[in-house]
Amino acid sequence: MAGLYGWFFDEVPPVVPLPEGLAGAPWKLLYVGIAPKPAPLNGARPSKRTIRHRVREHLKRNAEASTLRLTLGCLLADQLGLELRRVGSGNRLTFVHGEQVLNKWLDAHARVSYLAVESPREVEKAVIEREYLPLNLSDNRHNPFFEELTRIRKDAKAAARALPVLPNPSGRGTAKR
Repeated sequence: MAGLYGWFFDEVPPVVPLPEGLAGAPWKLLYVGIAPKPAPLNGARPSKRTIRHRVREHLKRNAEASTLRLTLGCLLADQLGLELRRVGSGNRLTFVHGEQVLNKWLDAHARVSYLAVESPREVEKAVIEREYLPLNLSDNRHNPFFEELTRIRKDAKAAARALPVLPNPSGRGTAKR
């Protein structure tokens, strides 16, 4: 199913600023996404990912598969003891065993809702333009947290690239010796 999904949180990473009206809400919409992704401009086959696939990637995969997980992990790194690292061939960035910690945090503090729509990209752009969604980056340069979030993610990636590559925790795609 194609559509738009929204992530609501009852706890917000401390560094994320909230407008006064949103701060008191019990659940705050902080991120939206779509499925499938827009068709690539290079003529490659379009994604067949459904909302279910994308939500599962955000909930249970890793930071490499989910920009939301990467963002949350970077914002919650100190609070949850997470460290972004390169794994396997050195091209993938994940929170390694901290991904399970992030899973537990998401289970406790996040809820997702979805809406089936024919043209999810158009709806997503309109929602990002109108709503305060501090965890979105695409099409969200107007958000006051955009520059700070971009810097936080960039710094975490740079720190990860300065550390040795770890074996892939799943045992697949391990680095050559």
